[in-house]
Amino acid sequence: MFVEKRRYPRVKQSLPIKLCDNEYDIVTETKNISGNGVYCAVNRKLPLMTKLKIILLIPLRKNNRKILRKITCNGIVVRQAYMKNNGKYSYDTGIYFNEIKESDRKVILSYIDTSLKKTF
Repeated sequence: MFVEKRRYPRVKQSLPIKLCDNEYDIVTETKNISGNGVYCAVNRKLPLMTKLKIILLIPLRKNNRKILRKITCNGIVVRQAYMKNNGKYSYDTGIYFNEIKESDRKVILSYIDTSLKKTF
């Protein structure tokens, strides 16, 4: 029997994300997302515990219109693996949200909940 250890559900979704440091900005897409963090491919090695500013664009529906909600938070690199993806090498990177407004986390969780309902 499999027991889920994560606090929040995780869904495979490709969302625009920007990772910022004092020296660089990385624009990429998420591979999956939860209320605690994201997993994405980046083009450079990021040492574990690297602190990043994160900007996520979350698609939502409001009054029957699609809108993008910009979420800005801080995260820490907690995992990274050198991978070959679609013939190119990149670093699959796990980032934990260490500073996020609870209202922004709720937006992410609402998006995840809606995504999970679509898959069933």
